[in-house]
Amino acid sequence: MTHRVFDAWHDWNIARRELAVRAPEVSAQHLGEALAFAEEAHGDQMRPAGEPYVEHLLEVVEILVSGAGVRDEDLLVAAVLHDVVEDTDRTAGEIGERFGSRVEKWVDWVTKPAPEAHEDPAEVRDLYLLSLRSAPPEVLLLKLADRFSNVQRLDTHPRPEKRRSYYRETCRYLVPLATGVPWFEAAFEEWRKFYRHLEDGEPATA
Repeated sequence: MTHRVFDAWHDWNIARRELAVRAPEVSAQHLGEALAFAEEAHGDQMRPAGEPYVEHLLEVVEILVSGAGVRDEDLLVAAVLHDVVEDTDRTAGEIGERFGSRVEKWVDWVTKPAPEAHEDPAEVRDLYLLSLRSAPPEVLLLKLADRFSNVQRLDTHPRPEKRRSYYRETCRYLVPLATGVPWFEAAFEEWRKFYRHLEDGEPATA
């Protein structure tokens, strides 16, 4: 069994050419400005498997455009910026000033809150994921694309216990969110079956 992997838009030149063909109504200049903002904010951050952070951001855009058929320019800008507030020192207000209130609102929705000193990080994470049940449709699309990028090559994660815990978390929280969402429901079901072997083993800590 195989499942579709989105990794063709690994740099901006490729992404820009693909956008011109697949989504000519989207301003490549606007999206490029958002990507430059995100690249500056994320700096030298890397993904767990060692790839440059920008590749994840472009994967999320590719999934939305090529998979889910999204053409909303603000949503694609939010996809590029979705981790900026959570993972850098940039603020939601800065995003709003630069890219508008819609983008700010959607990025704020997908930003996981940092736990307070008295809070259990796992509980904060669970509550955040549960809150997505009431998210606007655009936020669901953004979060589903983000998670699909994160787990589409789950076997490359360097920590086996994280692969299992991430699989279980995705099946518990994200797969139900995909129910009834065009394209994502089938994509996550295919993904779930492909990685079913990760159901085996003892429970792991995320």
